[in-house]
Amino acid sequence: KVKKLVRITTVPLSLEKLLEDQPQYFAQFYDVTLISSDQERLERLGKAQGVATHAIPLTRTISPFHDLRCLYQMVRFFKREKPDIVHTHTPKAGIIGMLAAYMARVPVKMHTVAGLPLMEAKGFKRRLLMAVEKITYRCADWVYPNAQGLLSFIEENQMCSSSKIKILGKGSSNGIDTAFFDPIQIPKAETNTLKANLEIAPEDFVFSFVGRLVGDKGVNELVEAFVLLSEQYPNIKLLLVGPEEKALDPLNRETTQHISTHPSIISVGYQNDIRPYLAVSDCFVFPSYREGFPNVVLQAAAMEVPCIVSNINGCNEIIQDQKNGWWVPPKSVTPLVQTMEEALTNSVKRKAFKKQLRPQIIAHYGRQHFWELLKKEYQSQLKHV
Repeated sequence: KVKKLVRITTVPLSLEKLLEDQPQYFAQFYDVTLISSDQERLERLGKAQGVATHAIPLTRTISPFHDLRCLYQMVRFFKREKPDIVHTHTPKAGIIGMLAAYMARVPVKMHTVAGLPLMEAKGFKRRLLMAVEKITYRCADWVYPNAQGLLSFIEENQMCSSSKIKILGKGSSNGIDTAFFDPIQIPKAETNTLKANLEIAPEDFVFSFVGRLVGDKGVNELVEAFVLLSEQYPNIKLLLVGPEEKALDPLNRETTQHISTHPSIISVGYQNDIRPYLAVSDCFVFPSYREGFPNVVLQAAAMEVPCIVSNINGCNEIIQDQKNGWWVPPKSVTPLVQTMEEALTNSVKRKAFKKQLRPQIIAHYGRQHFWELLKKEYQSQLKHV
């Protein structure tokens, strides 16, 4: 009898991006169901991946009564469907999914930690988020931080018994498709056209950022650093790829103003395919405050774009300072200006870093490699049931 596997995230976008194509791969071995909010988008994804879906209206905000209703729906679903493995991702899906799986006596309960919002929270909110994570981990049989720094943080804060924590391979939640993220895939003609459309001159040096345009990603500092640097170097551009999230973590008013009025800042919003934008970049800058294991840094590195990243967990596991890229302390503008200037003026270093990036990503973070590791993990957990 084929074993049943349920994967849960709070919103379908996480299934699409964090776990891209995983459901389809695991459908070869298991009867897979995806649970998330937004029924329409979830069903579209299920159809594309050839797996079953079940919508439960999870939200990313703290809403106790609504969450209890979701918990009740999930327990009922588990009791009816009797899954063998429930595997959750993202904080809200984690607490509700693991609690429900525990109450419904699901044999294997797994939770992946891909970043902890509580790292940036303060006071009561931090204590509340910490309590939520601890309950999630207590209900889970196994907890999988996707980065070494996250594992250390969980252990230092005694959030979970060490005996049930493990990292798969060298980290990440899905690896990346290194055949897809390959500079060869984007012809020179395409990059020239894109540059012309974005009004980037051939002699311009392009710094790029990919991600949500929010405070937590260091976008305020990045824009401020770029504006300062552009006073000295008029031939630089800043390319911002990603959506703004005005509700959850809005940017400073000054930052928003610079983005809309500065002649050298180009903001293109969310893009389905970020490769052409990475292909026109000379340096990728990611000054985030907190990460799990940032896919976008893996993607930029696979596209051979030298990277400046925050010295925070995840980022500093992919990029080693002065070996294959640069580290900057998070939340600080001056070191960011200095490092961006070095990246701009030191072409020897840039070329040396460029050479090293892709081979490293292929060796440790290829998607197929990660899927095999996860498949082995599922098989080994089911053996004990």
